[in-house]
Amino acid sequence: MLKESFGMSRDDVVVVTGASSGIGRATALLVGSFGLGVSAWDLDREGADAVVAEIVAGGGRGMAITVDVTDDDLVATGFAATNDELGVPRYLVNNAGPPSAIKLDFRDALQIAAGSVQRVTENWMALPLPASAAVVNVASVAGNLVGAAPDWYGSSKAAIAGYTRFLAITHAKRFRANAVAPGAVDTPRMADYLETEIGQAWRDSNPMGRIADPGEVASVICFLLSPAAAYVNGTLLPIDGGGTLRL
Repeated sequence: MLKESFGMSRDDVVVVTGASSGIGRATALLVGSFGLGVSAWDLDREGADAVVAEIVAGGGRGMAITVDVTDDDLVATGFAATNDELGVPRYLVNNAGPPSAIKLDFRDALQIAAGSVQRVTENWMALPLPASAAVVNVASVAGNLVGAAPDWYGSSKAAIAGYTRFLAITHAKRFRANAVAPGAVDTPRMADYLETEIGQAWRDSNPMGRIADPGEVASVICFLLSPAAAYVNGTLLPIDGGGTLRL
């Protein structure tokens, strides 16, 4: 177990959506290494099972649940199963969402990408949340700091940031709400993009000369969830190595 856990307790429980790969996987593994109970949600059950197996092998606690975050019944079932096996989740990480590479109708995409964050959060809010609860939503530099294609992707990420601010001013007595805005991250979803001329230019122009590792995003998510960030509420924190400063 890591000695530094940002003040999180081993009794705490966290739900991580989109936990089978990329940022979600890195986040689930990190909080799992702190000793928290991790409920790993994903459509890819095999991938979620692998993450939980790694957490358990390291001495942690976890469970994998097949959840489509666009489905009301499956989201409700996911929370019920988490409560029964691990306890009420103090923390929520809304990471699941469609990749920018797929083609979606603009209006449908907003409902899928941003609407799912609202759906999961509303179900979490309906629980008897422990004190000092917190949610972190994964947005992006796209739509918030830079323009991006396709049209629905940046728009949905901007909507997620806006929803986060709404939560922060409306529900601060119950929980804190923050969002992260990653730039390019070394995940399976980004692999094809990073092989393109535009992707290589993005990487090479970054002041740090590289893109982010998923673990570097996960550590910021965990900080924002934790008591170490007890007075941080409503922020959108870029994690881009200073890349957007060059644009």
